[in-house]
Amino acid sequence: MDWFNQSRLFELAREGRRLTPVWAVIPLALAFAIIAQFGSIPILAALAIQYGFSKELLSMSDMPVTASGLWMALFLISAFFLMYVFVAAWVWFFERRPIKTIGYERAEAWLRYGRGFIAGLLMFAAAVGMLAAFGAVSVEGGDPSRQGTAATGGVALVLVGWIVQGGAEEVLTRGWILPVTGARYRPWIGLLLSVLFFTFLHGLNDNLNWLAILNLALFGLFAALYAMREGSLWGISALHSAWNWIQGNIFGFEVSGMSAGGGTILNLTGSGPDWLTGGGFGPEGGIAVTMVLTLGILAVLLWPSKAGDTAANAV
Repeated sequence: MDWFNQSRLFELAREGRRLTPVWAVIPLALAFAIIAQFGSIPILAALAIQYGFSKELLSMSDMPVTASGLWMALFLISAFFLMYVFVAAWVWFFERRPIKTIGYERAEAWLRYGRGFIAGLLMFAAAVGMLAAFGAVSVEGGDPSRQGTAATGGVALVLVGWIVQGGAEEVLTRGWILPVTGARYRPWIGLLLSVLFFTFLHGLNDNLNWLAILNLALFGLFAALYAMREGSLWGISALHSAWNWIQGNIFGFEVSGMSAGGGTILNLTGSGPDWLTGGGFGPEGGIAVTMVLTLGILAVLLWPSKAGDTAANAV
């Protein structure tokens, strides 16, 4: 497993003059994540002024579906874009290395992004397929103006927001915490810290249960291994974004316990025990996602390397 110990991500991190010590990595990452959320305040204020203060404000259920998709996209962009800025600034000014070294080199960027996007769609669709096989998913009635073809505009708009959100979380966890800590100390230390931080980052989400916590950790592990194997962030950034989008805006489930604005093409709901469907957390809190992520981890670990593969192009 040369790709684990000699991932291109670690090589890129070592291009700087210095590597951030572990005692500073987690406090800084936490500060970046928290402060970035304040970027959404202008969007929330504009929403409140236009639509009024209500408990439905964040779910955006009181507005037309296309407007809901636009506002949801703006909210996601404003709440996560600063993560890119903070990590990029730290890498450039403190670690003294180019921004591309967080995992966004140009080589095969479109190929890796497209491959990751398709993988994200297929993986979550597989989880829904498992639920369907157990009779644990059904079509939910709802406002016809917010689902099906009527929701196409909103669904397309919110994808832009998911692209920013998914990529931002990957930059912070798999683009910075993982390679900086792994390059300075040991790869497994970087892996472990990135998994723990990613899980902690979602620890305050609504309707969290023990299986959801396990699945968050499994996704963090899968994402770290995927990024290390590929040696870049393009693929896992796309996979993360596609996973959230298909979950919330194609199938209509909660995304890590939160409703997604912008409407949905299908409007599915879990019908069965919470350990299977995930309950209010959505499928990410159920055993079907556990199985998919476990298979995904095995696929990354067992994927055969081609002759002549290097750590830089190992997927």
